[in-house]
Formats: sequence, C-alpha cells, structure tokens
Amino acid sequence: MGAIMKIRNVVFCLFGFAALVGLISMTEIGTKLRGLLASNPPMDEHSESKPLAMQEIKTLRLSETARKNLHLVSKSVKPQTYWRTIQIPGVITDRPGLSDRGVTSPAVGTVAEVHAFPGDVVQPGEKLFTLRLFSEYLQNTQTELFRATKELQLIAENRARLDSGIQSGAIPAAKTIELENQAKRQVAAIQGFRQDLLTRGLTPPQIDAVAEGRFVSTIEVVAPPPRFLTSDQQAEPNTKMPRYEVQELRVDLGQQVQAGQLLSILSNHQDLYIEGSAFKRESTLLAKVAENSWPVQAEFSDDDGSPWQEVGTPLTIRHLANSLDLQSRTLSFFIPLENQSRSYEKEGQVFAVWRFRPGQRVRLRIPIEEMQNVLVLPAPALVREGPEAYVFQQNGDLFNRISVNVLHQDRLNVVIANDGSVTPGLYLAQSSAAALNRVLKAQAASGVRADIHVHADGTTHAAH
Repeated sequence: MGAIMKIRNVVFCLFGFAALVGLISMTEIGTKLRGLLASNPPMDEHSESKPLAMQEIKTLRLSETARKNLHLVSKSVKPQTYWRTIQIPGVITDRPGLSDRGVTSPAVGTVAEVHAFPGDVVQPGEKLFTLRLFSEYLQNTQTELFRATKELQLIAENRARLDSGIQSGAIPAAKTIELENQAKRQVAAIQGFRQDLLTRGLTPPQIDAVAEGRFVSTIEVVAPPPRFLTSDQQAEPNTKMPRYEVQELRVDLGQQVQAGQLLSILSNHQDLYIEGSAFKRESTLLAKVAENSWPVQAEFSDDDGSPWQEVGTPLTIRHLANSLDLQSRTLSFFIPLENQSRSYEKEGQVFAVWRFRPGQRVRLRIPIEEMQNVLVLPAPALVREGPEAYVFQQNGDLFNRISVNVLHQDRLNVVIANDGSVTPGLYLAQSSAAALNRVLKAQAASGVRADIHVHADGTTHAAH
C-alpha cells in the first residue's frame, strides 16, 4: 500500500512540472506577440501602407522574347474625338452608266474578225470586231454621197465657165443665183450623208474615200470613248484614257448581225458603288449622315490591303433609295467607291487586276454619336474580369495593370473615359491584354512578385 502511494506522488509531481513549463512558454509567446503587435499595429485593408506581401499584385514582368512572341506593341495614348458607330452590311456593285458599256453593230453585216476576247484589256479606239457589210441602206448612202459630191463638182465647173459671160452681161444674173442654190443643196446633202456614215461607224478617212468613189465593204468596230471626257480632253496627249476589259462576247465569228445588235460588253470597274442594306427605321439616321457628309468606315471582306494603297477619298453616302426591297424589306443606300488596279503582261496581252470587285461583301460602320476628349485603344488592349476592366501600361520589362472606365466597346475599338485613371502620354499595350492578365495571375500564384527586388541578405524593396 505504501509503494502505491509513493508512485502516485511521483506522477502528480511530473504533471505539475509539465504544467509549470507550459505556463512559462505561453507567457513568453504572449510577450513576443505583444511586442510584434506594438511594432506592427493593425491596418485597414485599404491602407496603402500595408506590407508588400499583403498588397494586391498589379505588376508583371515580361521578357523581350515573350513580348516578341505576343507581337506586343505599346503606343502613347492621348485624348481625341471618336465617333460611335453602328454596323450595316453592304456589297460592292457596278455603277450604272459608268462601269459597263455595251458595243453594238452599226450596220447589217457578218462578223469577219474578232480582235478582243473576254479578259483582254483595250483602250478607247482599239479594234474589237471587223464586220463585212451587205447593208443595202449603207450601200445606198455611200452611192448618194458619191453622186452628191460629183454634182457639186459639176456645178462648180459650170459656174467657172459662166463667170465671164455673167460679168459681161451676156448671161443674166439669175443664172448665177440658180447655180449657187444648187450648190448649197448639194453641200447640205453631202453633210447629211457624211454624218450618217459617221454614225454607222465609218471613219473620216473612209468617208473621204467614199466621196472619191472607193466604197467601203468592211467596217471596224472600236472601243468607245469615255463618257466623262469632252472631245477636247480626249484630243489632249496627256489625258489619261480609261481601260476597258472585255467582259462578255455576244457573237461568234461568221455570225450575221443586225444594226443595233449587241456584240460585246466592256467593263471598267474604276467607279463602283457600295450598296448598303438598312432597315426602314434607320432611314432618318442615314439621311442625316448623307446630308452632313459624315465619313463612313468600310471593312472589305477577303481584302488584306497589303499590296494596295489606302482608300484616299472619304466614303460618304451619295443617296438613299426611295423604295424598299420586296423580299428583304430593307432600304438600300449608295456610297461611291474609287477602285484601284494594276496590270501585267503575258504573251503580248495586257491583263488587269482590280482590288475591289462587284459582289464583294462589305461591313459598313455608320457614325451616329460624336464622343469628345476620350482615349481610344484597339479592342484587344482591354481585358475584363466581371465588372472590372483593365489595360496595361508598359515600363520597360514591367507592365502595370490599370483599372479603367469603359464608355463604349465594339469589335475593333474600346473607348475609355479620360478621368485620370490613365494619364495621357503613357505607353499602353495595344493588344494581348488577356494574355498579360493570365501572366500576372501566374506570377502572383508563384509567390515571386515582379515589382519587388530581393537582395541576397533577404531584404526587399520595390523594383526600379
């Protein structure tokens, strides 16, 4: 019994010693904790003086190689005026009366030769067809011209023989008046015949030959002169003449054709239309845009624009259609478009390549609101996280994320309020904002902050 009591006393002593040791340890820990709290008092979560390790990470580091892989470019931003737009679909069409021209037969005949085929490029005045004539009307006109010319010569000879008698008084003066009237009638007839032959496609040298008795049995059909140039401009050597492309051939070799029959269709796509298709409710807005000549932006499908120049003339709406399309119930409006072209030569033939082609789709951006004193960036320069929107400012290898207020965003551009969040003149990344935001999160998760420089002794400070 005594031995059991001794063992119990030893156990109680051991538990008492352990409790005393624990109490002393907790006292020391509490003392150290109070010291830490005294040296680092609690801070509000929005205080800018919170420790670096506890602040939200807004800066990332990106190497030069990584920037090249992202094709990252930074540019300075400054306030500007921006037009908010709406998008309307459109299509490139020929401009009636300017783009296509039909070539018709001037007289009845057969197609003896074809000089220009589809795809060939011809200048005004170049030969298109040779027609062999068997028009009775044209042959009669040539005969009458020859007869009238000979009659005029006979009248002139009679007048010369009678001049001496008229001057001496042996022949009455009435004879002179009669000869003069006959000569005037023949001159008028000759002018009419010559004009008729000109409209039939004969050239002045050919008409002169007909007047001398050498009748024309074949006629050359040539490319017509441009409609927008006067005769004086066409005669000037420095005038740049348009080029026609043979778009369609309507006759075959040896085929008989009638006067006025269509032989071929020539096209010149220098002047085109962009035909937009809008709804009726947008007609008031479109009329205002057309009246004020506000510039319209156009995005052409399947057109990278690399081998061509920028579209120089501002695109403006010329007019609106006064009727709706019965099937689509849309309203058409028309924007003049000046085309660009280049040519190449192959096997002695010249071929044309046009930048814009009828049937090509266009996306039109119609201006509706003017926004002044705003910052404009490309759409890929912005990244969103819920209600927040961010852009990235470049400072060497560092990129700082800045929260901004977005006023407007479309497929191409984003408009930011000039409220001081972004200082004008800062260099902002123009693309890859989403990729930069992912890099920022990855670097934050790694525990190594890009905006903190760590020394060998463990001390840190903000990166320079």
